[in-house]
Amino acid sequence: MSQPLIHNGRPQLGVLSQPPSRVNFLDFDYRSPMGKRRANWRKKWAFHQFQYFGVISEQLIGGCALADLRWSTVGFFYLYQPSTGQRIEKRLKLPLGLASRFSKVPDNGVCEIAAAGVRMRLENHSAGRRKRLLVELADGTRMDAWFSEEQHQFNPMCICTRAAVNGWVYAQKVAGVPCEGQVSSALGDFDLAAIGAYAHHDWSAGFMRRETWWNWACTSGLADGVAVGFNLSCGVNETSITENCYWLDGQLHKVDGCFFEFDQDDVLKPWRVHSADGQVELSFTPAGMHGEQVNALLVASRFKQIFGRFNGVLTPNDGKPVQLKEFWGFVEDQYAKW
Repeated sequence: MSQPLIHNGRPQLGVLSQPPSRVNFLDFDYRSPMGKRRANWRKKWAFHQFQYFGVISEQLIGGCALADLRWSTVGFFYLYQPSTGQRIEKRLKLPLGLASRFSKVPDNGVCEIAAAGVRMRLENHSAGRRKRLLVELADGTRMDAWFSEEQHQFNPMCICTRAAVNGWVYAQKVAGVPCEGQVSSALGDFDLAAIGAYAHHDWSAGFMRRETWWNWACTSGLADGVAVGFNLSCGVNETSITENCYWLDGQLHKVDGCFFEFDQDDVLKPWRVHSADGQVELSFTPAGMHGEQVNALLVASRFKQIFGRFNGVLTPNDGKPVQLKEFWGFVEDQYAKW
């Protein structure tokens, strides 16, 4: 039976065998850099949370992220059609958590933003370990997508690491899971199961660094009959252990530190992503980008999520290498001050 993340004022650190029953952040012994205990109102202000649901197929790529940054709540959604290069995008930004809710239970709860005729909703259900994304836009665009970790025997990566001098981050991730659902939009109507869509999901929360950056790579799909997904990063969740991993038919393979090589002046040039232990060797060819840049003194963000194709190989320590050829996926280059 799972336990809350915080016990006796401290989080469970490292790779966890199962998700916590809840992220009880107010029970954390949160202190200033000089060791002074923080009041609950300071904990609430410093605690951040975000969730992401992505879908990949040859015909349609989409993603939705919700973030509770306390000073504002942010949601973004997009659809991209590889055959035409057309996109649909929508972003919401609301002050102080208005018109939103964020569950603190990774496997059972709702995170949602609803305002101005737009609804972005992420549901996590303990029954069947089911994840669902529902997006409804004022122009009639609608996406209803879901997957079950239990049905396909997928094991999520559950990790908690220290962050800066007085914080921690809990992250729960899965990728390479067959996805079902429907999409109706100006790009067309799609049955996600019929077009062979695969999904990935990220639930993260904690007392994150005030100023941080990261690179990230992710994909989900089918390669020579093997369901493949990976979650690779650099710059976040790397104190003592990394979140880097990949899944082959639901089996989780842990990976060492990863390196991202790219042109910072032109992120749409090819990238290289590889791991120190040799399990990951990938090239990435960008096809398009979703981005934003904000510099508002106390807060700032330089966000670039780039979608394109991976080529390369995943080499398990105890198995046969898996070749990826023209495999759709994402990379990110992000800086944040919050």
